[in-house]
Amino acid sequence: MSGAANTPPVLIAGVSVRALAESAARAGAEVIALDAYGDLDLQRIARVVRIPRGHDGSFDPMRVARASRGVDAGAVAYVSSFENSPAAVETLARGRTLIGNVPAVLRRVRDPLALARALVRLGAHTPAVRASPPRAPDLSRWLLKPRRSGGGHGIVRWAPGMPVPRSSIVQERIRGSAGSIIFAADGEHIRPLALTRQLSGDSAFGATAFAYCGSILEPHDPELFASACSLAATVTREFSLRGVCGIDFIARGAIPYAIEVNPRPTASMELVERATGISIWLAHVAGCTAALASSPGMIAHTPTIAHGKAVLYARRPVVLGDTDRWLADDGVRDVPVPGERIARGSPICTIFASGRTSALCHAALVRLARIRFAEVEGRMRRKSA
Repeated sequence: MSGAANTPPVLIAGVSVRALAESAARAGAEVIALDAYGDLDLQRIARVVRIPRGHDGSFDPMRVARASRGVDAGAVAYVSSFENSPAAVETLARGRTLIGNVPAVLRRVRDPLALARALVRLGAHTPAVRASPPRAPDLSRWLLKPRRSGGGHGIVRWAPGMPVPRSSIVQERIRGSAGSIIFAADGEHIRPLALTRQLSGDSAFGATAFAYCGSILEPHDPELFASACSLAATVTREFSLRGVCGIDFIARGAIPYAIEVNPRPTASMELVERATGISIWLAHVAGCTAALASSPGMIAHTPTIAHGKAVLYARRPVVLGDTDRWLADDGVRDVPVPGERIARGSPICTIFASGRTSALCHAALVRLARIRFAEVEGRMRRKSA
């Protein structure tokens, strides 16, 4: 993909496409963004087609896919939450070059029961998964999760007596450190890009329960990294994954317990581009066009410092003021339009920081979050005074 005049634009669709659109635009692609937010910084780099969300804030991939039929684009890529709707991906890709995993792959790898069975058969470590309530004598701790999971939303602790709807599964809760292996794949081979630590439910960023609220790309344990790369290679061969993907896991020592496979660009990947300069967009295209082996410069780096991002969630309903000035701050992304109403629990923006260690990086993110919350919530107090 390049920015040449005769190159057709690429359509990128998803709940929030800014990170991948930014990478694609940086690589020279002309981008049309089908996005639920239409943030200011996305408008600077792409032609935005904003898709209204439901009254409850929900995002309907099929509705977005149908809306895409009126967009003239020669190629299409997708981000969250299209991996949970293979039929919507089929509609998106009709008559276009699909840069991403095909629907048949999504149907297999996003079935939590099929994934768990495959991982066990392949000798990988993974928590137990059930479609029915655990037996009474089973004293393991369990989580009730939507089958169509995403971003940690809708996950609760399962307790004896709780029903398990057909739309959910129960998954054994593994104690350890939450992380993710980021890699590019071509259906057979992988190029590992990074190991990240995941942040979830962190009240410092307004997050609750198990909601994803950020990632930290940090100096990693070589043994854990090797094990995670082996896991990614095994899953890639089994499911024929292509493009940039991620596998979420819980690390117990140097052993990653695979929790979920994200067969599309993930939220943590832009940290790789910030830290190393590796283009996530070009890695995605290379994996989907059988050019991965010949792509130079796509080598995982062991970071010497930690790079982090955090998603800030509104702690109360807010109406934003002048957000245009946020655009001048390279440590802020996903900038809402001035005057936008943000419901409690909805994302406000994304912030970035770095530090010599993971702990110092997290502390820097917390300090920046306090500043941003004080600005946003202080304005609300002045208006109500």
